[in-house]
Amino acid sequence: MPLDCVLDETCVIEDYPDVDPTETAADYRCGLKTRDGHSGTDFALLSFEQMEDGVRVIAAADGRVEAIRNTRPDQPYVPGTDLNGEECGNAVRINHGNGYQSVYCHMKLGSVRVTPGQRVVRGQLLGEVGLSGLTNYPHLHLTITQGPDVIDPFAPGKTNACAEPRETLWLDAPRYTDAGLFTVGVSDTVPEFGQVQSGEARRTSLSPTDAMVLYTHAFHGDAYDRIEMTMNGPDGEVFTHTARLDDDQAQLMRAYGKRAPDGGWAKGAYRGYVQLFRGTTLLAVRHADVIVD
Repeated sequence: MPLDCVLDETCVIEDYPDVDPTETAADYRCGLKTRDGHSGTDFALLSFEQMEDGVRVIAAADGRVEAIRNTRPDQPYVPGTDLNGEECGNAVRINHGNGYQSVYCHMKLGSVRVTPGQRVVRGQLLGEVGLSGLTNYPHLHLTITQGPDVIDPFAPGKTNACAEPRETLWLDAPRYTDAGLFTVGVSDTVPEFGQVQSGEARRTSLSPTDAMVLYTHAFHGDAYDRIEMTMNGPDGEVFTHTARLDDDQAQLMRAYGKRAPDGGWAKGAYRGYVQLFRGTTLLAVRHADVIVD
C-alpha cells in the first residue's frame, strides 16, 4: 500500500486504471470502477478532516527519487483553471530500476519529505495525502509505468480479460469489489434517476428556504448493503440517514433530505458525505458541496 491507512476502513480504492483502449472505460475485471483514460489507482480518504489530521504517503518499493513538486495549494479544482501542466499537484516520482517508475500525485502542500537523488526504501515516508492539482477530493493517485507504458499493478501483462489475474505487482494485492458510487450531489427536491445520470439534478447553491436533498447513484449493490448519508453545515449536523438495499441491483439511486427549518438554513458552506457498506466493509465514499446564500 502506498499510504498509511486501513483499506476498506479508513480509505478505499475509488478508481482503478482504465484498461480499455477505446473511448469506453473498464477496470482490470471489466468493472465500472475507472474513468476513460484514467492512468492510475486512486486511494480515497473518508473526509477532508482526515486529510487535515494527516495521512502518510509511503514508498511502494525501493528506489531513487527522480523528481518532486511541493508548491501547489490544497484546494478543490475549479473547472477552467489553468494548472500549467501540473494536474498531478504536489508529487513524488521514484525510479525503481528495470524501467519501472512510480508517481504519487495530489499530495499536501509542504508535506513532501524527500529530495531528488535520494534513495528510499519500501514503506519510507514521502509526504501526506492532499488536495493539490486536478482533484476535488482528498486522495492519492498512484501511477506505475515501465518505459513509456502505463502498467496496471493489479494485472501487469494481463491477456485474459475479466478473469482474476495470475500475477500482480502487489506483495499483498488489495481485494477487488465491483460495487461503487458513480456520483453524489445536492438538490432542492428528490430528483428523477435520469436527472441524476445527466447531471441536471445537481445544485451548487440553495436559498435559505429551499429543501436540502442529498442523493447518490450507485452500482452493483447487493442485498443488505447499506448507504449512509450525512449532511453537515455551519451549525453542525443537518441530518444523517441509512438506506438498506432489499435486493441486488446493477444500478440504483437513493436520496434523503429535509425541508428548510423555520427561519431558513444558516448561510454558508454545507458538505454531504455518502458511504457504501457491505457488512462492516466500506466499499466507496463520495461527497458533494453546496452553498446557502
